[in-house]
Amino acid sequence: MNRSLQHLLAAPRFHQLLYHVIRLYSRSFRLQIENERRWQGLIEKGMPVLLCVWHQQFFAAIRPFQRYAKYRPALMISQSRDGTMIAAVARRTGWRTVRGSSSRGGKSALGEMIRHLKNGQLAAHILDGPTGPMGVVKPGAIRLAQAARATIVPFSVSAQWAVYFNSWDRFMLPLPFSRVTLTFGDPMQLTPADGPEAFERQRDRLEAIMLPNIVTGRMKTRKEKNQ
Repeated sequence: MNRSLQHLLAAPRFHQLLYHVIRLYSRSFRLQIENERRWQGLIEKGMPVLLCVWHQQFFAAIRPFQRYAKYRPALMISQSRDGTMIAAVARRTGWRTVRGSSSRGGKSALGEMIRHLKNGQLAAHILDGPTGPMGVVKPGAIRLAQAARATIVPFSVSAQWAVYFNSWDRFMLPLPFSRVTLTFGDPMQLTPADGPEAFERQRDRLEAIMLPNIVTGRMKTRKEKNQ
């Protein structure tokens, strides 16, 4: 990537434009949200909640997640160039961004997220980000929930019509005017893990809950759209 393009992608004006483009594009979705009141009730009682999703599906959640800004939410995002753009958009939707990942700045970022959750607030976590492998729950979500005594709430996003990119996560982009459904699962309480085997069982449990929500596919044909 040449230097001029790097400067463009890092420019605040570009981030502002990207934010408005995403908002405009997402406004075409016919959005439906399911089962949000249960976890909102936990937050309102002062209990920390960690929302978890696959990397594949986070784009479609950007605009609807603006409605949760009142809970002062936080999101851990990698320190990569892509992460910088995502963080800029997230901040404009009312989310606090904590920069770090397993490969860079992860320890300090995890500590900041734990402190945030311990105050009885909301956070979100991308389970297999930032670089996969797809459909594998990394340890960060379990460590975060255990340390902050937070309730994990898995969620998924499905789209009536979508394009799936040829990327490691099969990134999903709902098509304009598609029916998009954001579904929150049942709250998941974790007890402190007594050793590596217990920790792995908890990771496996969350992964088993989330795996059926991963979507792989292709753009639907006109005939399939009309069915």
